[in-house]
Amino acid sequence: MSSKEKPTLGGTRIKTRKRNIAAPLDPAAFADAVVQIYLDNAGDLDLLAKSVEASDLNFSRYGDTFFEVVFTGGRTQPGTTKPDEGERHPYSILDCESKREAILPSVIYIQKILRRRPFLIKNLENVMQKLLQSMEFLEENERKKLAIFTALAFSQKLSGLPPETVLQPLLKDNLVAKGLVLSFVTDFFKEYLVDNSLDDLIAILKRGKVEDDLLKFFPSAKRSAEGFSEHFTKEGLIPLVEYNEKKLFDGRLKEMKSALTAQIEEETDISEVIDTVKQRLKDAKLPDIEVVRLLWDVIMDAVQWSGKNQQQNANAALRQVKTWAGLLNTFCTSGKLELELMYKVQMQCYEDTKLMKLFPEIVRSLYDQDVLAEDTILHWFSKGTNPKGRQIFVKALEPFVNWLEEAEEEE
Repeated sequence: MSSKEKPTLGGTRIKTRKRNIAAPLDPAAFADAVVQIYLDNAGDLDLLAKSVEASDLNFSRYGDTFFEVVFTGGRTQPGTTKPDEGERHPYSILDCESKREAILPSVIYIQKILRRRPFLIKNLENVMQKLLQSMEFLEENERKKLAIFTALAFSQKLSGLPPETVLQPLLKDNLVAKGLVLSFVTDFFKEYLVDNSLDDLIAILKRGKVEDDLLKFFPSAKRSAEGFSEHFTKEGLIPLVEYNEKKLFDGRLKEMKSALTAQIEEETDISEVIDTVKQRLKDAKLPDIEVVRLLWDVIMDAVQWSGKNQQQNANAALRQVKTWAGLLNTFCTSGKLELELMYKVQMQCYEDTKLMKLFPEIVRSLYDQDVLAEDTILHWFSKGTNPKGRQIFVKALEPFVNWLEEAEEEE
């Protein structure tokens, strides 16, 4: 061979590295195949589940498309719920009657699919989010069907469906402003409470991170405690109204307690503290009894307790009572409220061992500061209804009561 000739590999195939060539995305063909399964089985969901299970369709790639077909009967245009080109079937969730009897079988059908293909839960979330965020493109009865489906999905504990991914999309400003969200959640609440308790509903709302402010579902013009009560009372959801009223009440009490605690710890002038309570009462419309209970709590919470030193604890508590007696006196304006204060003192002394022996001294101090009247103390002693520690406290208070009765006889 000449030195200028290049060697050849005659008869030998040169190997080339194989490349992973991805199959082109074809959601249209996938959707048509799923639609055909629906049509072949005439919408029979039991047969459908078996046919879907037996098929070799690529659900891992076209999961979103699958649920579009389940909900709307075919593919939808990106960003909307409007139908796209391609085959459609008449057995979708949005095409059935807006009754639980018609929609529940679809929930059970989806549950069967998810048990065999749990990875599809993410696709279900995606499609539900898209439908919820596009509610303005749905007709009223279609929105109701979606609300019923959502309620039944949570009621049936549809595999792994997280409430936050369903409820958070509802908070879009434009949907809330149009009243679409309020209508949706009303249907959702009513349907869910057919089979479940209010506590179950609140648990879902907490997981969905919307429980703290249910007024966010209301258009701004109706966003008030009164609007909430009026709307859900009219819809027959009285337990939800009562729950929200208690939640608002507890919130107002908490805010008031926080403000007063700060003032008392800072030893703010008592007149300023009284003004704060009056203003809070005016704004929040809190019952007088709750205010008296709260005032005692914040006064005693500010005491600097001294471990197990009983005498120091007694001195600290009595000093606090004397310091803030004027505050209590301002709002204990009737025998009923004075009696409520005594019950509050009784409960705290019963529950806190370091205060157990201080009950008669605290009562005596409140009497000396004109917070508790003689008649109130005698009524509690003879007719008090709270049984917690009563026998112990009655015996401990007996010498003081005898003194009151003797003084009255002398007069």
